[in-house]
Amino acid sequence: MIYLDHNATTAPAPAVVEAMLSVLTGCWANASSQHGPGQDAKRVLVKARATVAQVLGCKTAEVIFTSGATEANHLAVRGLLAAARLTRRRVLFGSIEHAGHLKLARSLTTAGVQVDLMPVLADGTLDLAAAARLMGPDLALVSLMAANNETGVLMPVAQVAEMAHAAGALLHVDATQLIGKLPFNFADYGADAVSLSAHKFHGPKGVGALLLRQGVPCVAQTIGIQERGRRGGTENLPGIVGLATALVLLGDVSQEAARQTHLRNALEAGLTRALPETHIWCQSVPRLPGTSYLRFGRLAVDVVLQRLETLGIAASSGAACSSEGATASHVLSAMGVPDDQALGAVRFSMGRTTTQGEVISLLSTVPPLLEPLMREEFATAP
Repeated sequence: MIYLDHNATTAPAPAVVEAMLSVLTGCWANASSQHGPGQDAKRVLVKARATVAQVLGCKTAEVIFTSGATEANHLAVRGLLAAARLTRRRVLFGSIEHAGHLKLARSLTTAGVQVDLMPVLADGTLDLAAAARLMGPDLALVSLMAANNETGVLMPVAQVAEMAHAAGALLHVDATQLIGKLPFNFADYGADAVSLSAHKFHGPKGVGALLLRQGVPCVAQTIGIQERGRRGGTENLPGIVGLATALVLLGDVSQEAARQTHLRNALEAGLTRALPETHIWCQSVPRLPGTSYLRFGRLAVDVVLQRLETLGIAASSGAACSSEGATASHVLSAMGVPDDQALGAVRFSMGRTTTQGEVISLLSTVPPLLEPLMREEFATAP
């Protein structure tokens, strides 16, 4: 199988599984317990936290372990908002945030919080001028993804941080797609809080973290003594060790990013050369190294994915499916892409396991498979 859905999830690295298994079998006590086994578990937890802090460029006190990026996002948005002054009851979200994060945005409105969405331009980049107009003295928080999960477009975090802080607001960044794919250092990052999830960089599912800049007030959403009182609940020690191990295994992120960029560019060039009706979104703006978002002429995405499956190629759709049919990607809709084009969106997302041989294989098999279908669709179009 050629797996091209790394933005959705990645396979746990063998070393990660081994490290987790060691904890599951040999260090399973509660890290909050005072007896010997509990203190052994606490030492493992302390070491893992130090590793995470070192790799991500933050202080150990700034690491809050969570069940994943979703919980980290909720803790950041709800916790920072709860700690804000009563005169600041407005939050800005990006209009192309992950669908789950936009559900959080909608839920805030029922609690009397004003939520505004920052629009994007036709190329998928944030409309900075529009974002600037939304800043104001009643603003508590800006929540923005670092890189879009569909298009791979990178968001201007530094500029938004400057605008938010000038308005007296805080900035939370969902870096779920960025960390592990591009260099990251929290100390130099403009955000006050950053969310991440281990399964995006060959760690386990069910564990993540919120990096919260020291001194920034945040009200806990689950009460307990763990995580310095900021996130209650017995720590998922095997998962935390898996997360720390996965971060260490990243090594030189810049070198890997350059490799994936080369593979992505070769894939896109080969596909457009063999299939001229192929359209690639956001190709001219900064993107994640291995993300390619495209449509094959007028072909519906379900047709494309079914054909790719016959070749053993795993990719993903930009459409949301329900019992009532497919719905165009909210990301493409925000970019002004018509539904008839958006419903053909296919995402190829490469990763560390993607090889040059796989790209060559894809370029030799996909065009002959799709070209007759594209020709037929073109011939029957009104």
